[in-house]
Order: sequence, then structure tokens, then C-alpha cells
Amino acid sequence: MVIIPNTKWGLVFLSNVFVQSAIVLSLEGYVFGKFQANINVDSDEAQKSDSKTVAIPTYLALFIFAELYQLLLTWDAVRMRNTIQAIGLCMFNTAMLIYAAIQYEQIEAAVRALSNWLIDNSNDSYVLDASAWGDIKPFLIAVPAVIGCFGFIEGFVFIHLYYEFGWTIYKQIGADLQMRKRYLTYQIFLTLLKFDFFFFLGFTIQFVVIILSKKDSEFGLTIAVIPLTIVLLVLTAYMTQKENLMGMLVMIIVFFAGMAYFLFKLVRMYQPSQAYKYVAARKSLTIFAAITLFLIIATIVNAIICTINFNKGLKPYIDRKDERTSEEIELSLPSPTIKRRFSLD
Repeated sequence: MVIIPNTKWGLVFLSNVFVQSAIVLSLEGYVFGKFQANINVDSDEAQKSDSKTVAIPTYLALFIFAELYQLLLTWDAVRMRNTIQAIGLCMFNTAMLIYAAIQYEQIEAAVRALSNWLIDNSNDSYVLDASAWGDIKPFLIAVPAVIGCFGFIEGFVFIHLYYEFGWTIYKQIGADLQMRKRYLTYQIFLTLLKFDFFFFLGFTIQFVVIILSKKDSEFGLTIAVIPLTIVLLVLTAYMTQKENLMGMLVMIIVFFAGMAYFLFKLVRMYQPSQAYKYVAARKSLTIFAAITLFLIIATIVNAIICTINFNKGLKPYIDRKDERTSEEIELSLPSPTIKRRFSLD
């Protein structure tokens, strides 16, 4: 098992993401701490639990989790030499850049509202200190700047990583173009499942913390769905690896149900009778819901293709429980027809 990348560009790719994560975590951590320190201790419970008050820590905590998750997936991509996951990480970093810009706007609106919210009408004390925005503004501006700079480096490094990993896949799978296409679809599917998890969790956390209250009937159900979703995603990956036809058909139906759920939530956010509930986090929730919908549709399409590819010779290449090396697997499989033309993943 590879713990530390043993290729030049793999190590550079991981190091770049590590440094970016360390800087962004420091910036976001400072903003989080500064915001908490500037909340007036005399604020009542209703003000402390208001959507505008809880929205800012939620945005910051989600961003911190995104950086840690990106670092974990980068290590996993380099360890497994997964070109598709590396491409997904470049796209994920771009999405974080966009989210950082939206985070700035949403936090500014929330901070200004809280800075003008009197604790009571008998004095001039406000829920949030007026100096809070001036303290955290430079750090919120720095976040997208840092992500943009390191994202540019990430793209450059990926070009070299692409060829480095492509040759590894060629040696593992061989020159059989059909088999390589099946393996490519399998890699895309697993990568989609990993990003499905993050965006579903990101949407659900924002929805539970900012929108719902503990008295809402949806609260308990939404909390319960989180561990259930993790189990279903793990089962889906397992069913694909083991080429379990009935299991995959059930999982595809579940993904269709998930697509209907997010479509319902997306429409509901903009219904006149419900729109007021989502004011504090509508932009962020809309982005997460839209991306999750796109990912679910892509996951369903790839799940169907992977299911069609069952029993066509790919399983021995991807069975993780097989203790043999990839070279031994190649020797035990029928020799593919060698073609002069091949494409790197």
C-alpha cells in the first residue's frame, strides 16, 4: 500500500494541495474565531440561534471541511494513480473558488445585518460588534486569491501528472482499448461517488443548521439520511466492484429517488410561500443543490454503463481483495490483441 507518493509529479500535486489547504484553513480559522469573539455575550438565545448568526460559522466550517476533504481525495488519487479523480479535483478546486466568492458576499450581508441588530431597545448594544467586518474582510478576500493561485499551479502540474499516470494505467490494463474504456468508466463512477458524498453532505448540513429548527418534522429525518447515504454510497461502490447486477439495479433506483429529492428542494426554495425560510442561505444552497443534481445524473448514467460492462472481463483488474499484483493478473488473463494506437487516460 502506497502511503507517500512515489512519483515526482504525484508528490508535487499533493504538496501543492497541502500548502493551499494549510493557508486556507488558517485564514478560515481566523475568520471563524474572530466572528465568534465579536458576538455580544448579552445577545439572547433567539438572536444567537437566528439563521444569520448560525449561517456564518456554518459557511466557514463547511469550507474547512471542503479543504480537508480535498486533501484526502488528492492523497487517494495520487496513491491510486487515478487520472480521473485528479481531473475531478481540479474541477472541485474551481468550484471552491466560486464558493469563496459567494461566501464573501453572504458573510458580508450577514455581518452587516447583525451589526445593526439591537440586542434590545433600551441601549445601543448590538448582536455583533461593528468592527467585526473590518477585521475579517481582508482574510475573506485572501481566500479566493490563494485558491486561484494554487489552482493555476495545480492545473500546470496535472498536465505532467496526466502522462505519468496514463503510462501506469497502460501497463496495468494493457493495450486493449475496449478494456481500457471499461476501466475508465469504472474510475469515473467511483470518482463521482466520492464527490456525491461531499456535495450531498454540504447541502444537508446547511439545510439542517441554517434552515430547519429542532421542532421541524424534517429535522430528525434529514439527520438520519446522512449516515444512510454514506452506507448507500459504499454499497454502490461494492456492488460495482463485485459486479452484482440486482444490487446495482436497486442502487440506480435509489439515485433516481435522490434526484427527485434535490429537484424538489431546488424548486421549493423559490416558491413564494417558502422562499422566506431560505433567505440566509439561498445562493449557497442553490449551488450545492444544482451541483448535486448534475452529479447524480452523471452517476446514474455511469452506473448504467458500468452495469452493462458486467461480466466482460474487467473484474479481475479491479478486485481489491485479490492479493496478486497487476502484472500477475495480466499473465492470468487472455492476452489482448496489441494495437499500435492507444490513448492515455
